[in-house]
Amino acid sequence: MSQSAKSHKRLILILVCGVIFMFGFCYMLVPLYELVCKKEGLNGRGVRSASVMEANMKVDMSRTIKVTFTTTLHNGLRFKFASLHTHLEIHPGESKLIYFFAENQTGNEITVQAIPSITPSDAARYLKKTECFCFTQQYFFKNEKAEMPVYFFIEPDVPKNIKEITLSYTLFDATAFKKNQERFTKGRIDL
Repeated sequence: MSQSAKSHKRLILILVCGVIFMFGFCYMLVPLYELVCKKEGLNGRGVRSASVMEANMKVDMSRTIKVTFTTTLHNGLRFKFASLHTHLEIHPGESKLIYFFAENQTGNEITVQAIPSITPSDAARYLKKTECFCFTQQYFFKNEKAEMPVYFFIEPDVPKNIKEITLSYTLFDATAFKKNQERFTKGRIDL
């Protein structure tokens, strides 16, 4: 076998291994991303079970953090969507329950999904939601109105330099991605 043929076989072997490595890396990106989000508390995913942590927390009465709530509608979705509180003050370790109002103005039945975002990004690992309408898709009948809950707390070990946090939700039309799940009331009342 000539030197050129050996060189070509070696190159083909390297290229095949490279393609297999790239496929494997791409295949593992989603589980790796979910693992990093869970570990770092990103995208609303907690480091540990929020209810277990909440039971063992002490409220830090020496300081307060201002939490601001904002909402956005994706792609001109015909919905009324807003927090019933624009902001509130919370002590680290204290639990709060707030509600978001939603009204289907599309003229049709629709399934929506709210995606949370927390800023500053360093605060994301300390704000924990134990109950949130964003955990599941929400089904709305034509013209249906609802108040949807978010029960949350901020861990007491939040850094002292974090004095304000913004919790934002973007509401998406998820009808094309509808999951088969039992339909239930979304909040404390259907108006």
